[in-house]
Amino acid sequence: MDASLSAAIDLYCERTSPGFWAEPVNALTNLSFVLAAIAIMLLMRRNGIRASAPAVFLTANMACIGIGSFLFHTLANRWTMFADVLPIFIYQMAFLVLYARNIGGLAPSRVAALVLVYVLVSVGFATLPSAWVNGSLAYGGALVFIAAIGIYHRAAGKREPLILLLAVFVFVVSLSFRSLDMALCETATLGTHFLWHLLNGLVLYLTTRAYVLNQPGAR
Repeated sequence: MDASLSAAIDLYCERTSPGFWAEPVNALTNLSFVLAAIAIMLLMRRNGIRASAPAVFLTANMACIGIGSFLFHTLANRWTMFADVLPIFIYQMAFLVLYARNIGGLAPSRVAALVLVYVLVSVGFATLPSAWVNGSLAYGGALVFIAAIGIYHRAAGKREPLILLLAVFVFVVSLSFRSLDMALCETATLGTHFLWHLLNGLVLYLTTRAYVLNQPGAR
């Protein structure tokens, strides 16, 4: 088991060897997630918003995403791949549940049904061939649901009504760069995966900001 967990993984254009610092740009651009978390903390402080447990959890989880992705882009093996994807999955589920319950005002049974639909949609996207768009279809469920929540957010007249639709736009651009990483490798030696990190830090800032500014007691 140890051998399989420590097996090297090479998925990105920038990596040309199994060494620790073989993806310096991909590794360092994970600071975007940490900076996004700091920006949310400053937002709450500047606006006198109570640091509720859900807001703190989402914020801390953003930093964990950056740490997990940094480990994956330095150590690049199977166990760090889990450190990379698990915080992302936790954030997606937590945001969906917290937004639906605390901002959307859905009953627990409806939140559970929404989570089930989300899982089924995400599994459906994940079963598509990974060779398509460099595996980016795995994030199809997240894109669909952010768009759906964004439409609700605007229609319901929430604070900063267009913020989640802006997140959708940035996410589409971000996914495009993730998808093009290997395809452009011959002409762009660094690839484009680092742009996925930078833009995704912005996506998570926007989604977390939408929650923080509209959570109960925030106004």
